[in-house]
Amino acid sequence: MQPNLPPDWPFRDTSRMIACKPHQWHVQEIGPQDAPILLLLHGAGGATHSFRHLAPLLLGYRVIMIDLPGQGFTRMGAKRCGVDAMAADIATLCNAQNWQIHAIIGHSAGAAIALRMAETMPLAGVIGINAALGKFEGASGWIFPIMARLLAMTPFVAQLFSKIAATPRQVHSLLTSTGSRIDAAGEAQYLHLMQMPSHVGATLAMMAQWNLDGLINRLPQQTTPCLLITGDKDLAVPPKISEQATERMQRGKWISLPGFGHLVQEEAAEAVAAPILAFLNTLPAAQ
Repeated sequence: MQPNLPPDWPFRDTSRMIACKPHQWHVQEIGPQDAPILLLLHGAGGATHSFRHLAPLLLGYRVIMIDLPGQGFTRMGAKRCGVDAMAADIATLCNAQNWQIHAIIGHSAGAAIALRMAETMPLAGVIGINAALGKFEGASGWIFPIMARLLAMTPFVAQLFSKIAATPRQVHSLLTSTGSRIDAAGEAQYLHLMQMPSHVGATLAMMAQWNLDGLINRLPQQTTPCLLITGDKDLAVPPKISEQATERMQRGKWISLPGFGHLVQEEAAEAVAAPILAFLNTLPAAQ
C-alpha cells in the first residue's frame, strides 16, 4: 500500500506502508538488498525527509528509513510514544520484516530510541546526530513536560495549531531557532508536516511521554559502540550533552562539527557522512 505523499517528497517512489501492530508504518528504502542494513530514525517533529541528503551518501549499505508512530506518514494505532514503547515497537517491526539491523543512525530523539534498542537487540553500532540525551534544564525542566501533557490531552489543539501556526514564516522561524539553516525544499517539507494535525498530535504525545531517566542512568552499562556527532551551533540540544554522554559510555566517541546547528544532517550531509562511514568501517562485518 502506498501512502499519500506530496509529489516532491524525497524518495517518494520507495515508500510503502507496513502493517505491524499497533501501527501502520511508513517505510522508505534505498541501496542494495544484500548489503548490511542501516536503520535511520528521525527526531521529534521530523520524518524520513530529514535524511534526504544523508541517506544517498551511505554507499554500500541498505538504508531503511521509517517515520515514528503518528509522525510523518506512519499511522499511530496506539499512543505508545515514549522511548521504551517506541523502541519496542520498532524492534517488533524489524523482527517481523526479518531486518537484521547492522547499525542505527538516529537524529535527536531518534538517537535516544536507537540507544534504547541497543539494550534489547544485537547491533554492531549506534550513531547519534545531535542526540537528545539530556534532561530539560531550569524551569523548563518541569514547565515544559506539564505543558506538553496538557496540550496532548486537550481536544483540537493539534488541529488549531496546524491552522494557525503552520505558516511558512512560522516554520522558518522554528527551524532557524535550532541554529540551522536548511534549503527551501526542506522548509516546504516541514511546513507540510506541520499542517498535518495527526503529525502535530503525535509529536505532542511523544513529548508528553518522553522520559529518559532510565536510559541515562544505564549509559555506563551500554556496551554497543556509539558515535555521537554534534553541530557546535546547535541551539536545541547543547553539544555538551553528547560529550558528557560518551564520557559515561564504555565505547562512546564524540565529535563536533563546527558551524552547524541541530539539523546538521540537512545542512551539511557530506560532513556528517564522512565520520559515519569511517566509524562503520571500524565495526565488525555484518553476519
